Amino acid sequence: MKLKSGDQVVVLKGKDKGKKGKIEKVFPKTNKVLITGINIFKRHKKPTGRTLQGGIIDIVKPLPVSNVVFECPKCKLPSKIGYKVNERSKERICKKCSQVI
Repeated sequence: MKLKSGDQVVVLKGKDKGKKGKIEKVFPKTNKVLITGINIFKRHKKPTGRTLQGGIIDIVKPLPVSNVVFECPKCKLPSKIGYKVNERSKERICKKCSQVI
């Protein structure tokens, strides 16, 4: 998976199409990412022994990686991520502006 936590992304599909946000957590086994403030659902909770107060709680659910695209911090355009292999390291680059991310 080429996306990492802290990357700025744009949502391509779904109810939050066009919104931007930072990746909070990456789930590589299920190919999903958790983005702060995007894909929020309401959960109705009953009061229990642990939570004394019930009500409607907002939950952020992960999105599939295929529904988001990386936004380059240099050129501010949605683009793909490529790799450039140097002698000692492997760097991520923006495919549109060829700058190191």
